[in-house]
Amino acid sequence: MNKTQLLTKLWEQYAHITPSAEKIHELLQERGEEIINDHIAIRTFNDQRVNIAVLEKPFLNVGYEAKGEYNFETKKLYAKHYEHATDKDAPRIFISELELEKCSATLQETVQDILNNCDQNLFNDPELVLSGSVWKGNSQAIYKSLLEESEYAAWMYVYGFRANHFTINTNALKDFKTLEELNNFLEANGWKLNASGGKIKGTPEQLLEQSSTLADLYTVDFEEGALEIPSCYYEFALRYPMSNGELYQGFVASSADKIFESTDVKLQEAK
Repeated sequence: MNKTQLLTKLWEQYAHITPSAEKIHELLQERGEEIINDHIAIRTFNDQRVNIAVLEKPFLNVGYEAKGEYNFETKKLYAKHYEHATDKDAPRIFISELELEKCSATLQETVQDILNNCDQNLFNDPELVLSGSVWKGNSQAIYKSLLEESEYAAWMYVYGFRANHFTINTNALKDFKTLEELNNFLEANGWKLNASGGKIKGTPEQLLEQSSTLADLYTVDFEEGALEIPSCYYEFALRYPMSNGELYQGFVASSADKIFESTDVKLQEAK
């Protein structure tokens, strides 16, 4: 699988449970905008069978290189981002993992049970990053028990290995010079934004501003019955030049921390 095939499959899988992304695409394209992707984010657990070292492999195989590292103490997450070695227009890849050893014994045991009950050969699949919930996350009871401690873990249980969000490169848009202009346009067209920490996370001084929609609601058929829960969201990033004149390529942990909350059930209930 080459880079284009990998990125296309990630988009198709993401768009299937995030219809708002394609609608926002259409909205911007009707104005003559060309959509360029800034980055793609993926979630996992730090178990050695499925951790970042496992999920990064298909990206390394198509020319990506590891760049920055990030820690999110409150959410118990560690992350790395990747940039393509030769294609500067390729989206960055951002992979995060839940640090299980920092979680409760109950959550650790639940995640171990989920992983142990899988066909272990699945974890050797070179396309694992596209495999979704290989453990068939269809128990409301397990979902809700994970949700009590970690929204991230609960999301992983249901949706598994896939793109958690794609991101529009706001710098590449012609008619929107600021992220505030883009946010106002989206809200005027009925989209709800993640307001945790402010609708715009980050500052020009930090060289990166980010905003995002609230995740779409997707109906999941649990064994106890269907339930609407947050799926994925669309992010928007505006990058600023560094002292050498080149645009900043990394991420700001304090901003990403709030962006993670776009899939939070509590934000959905508050909107």
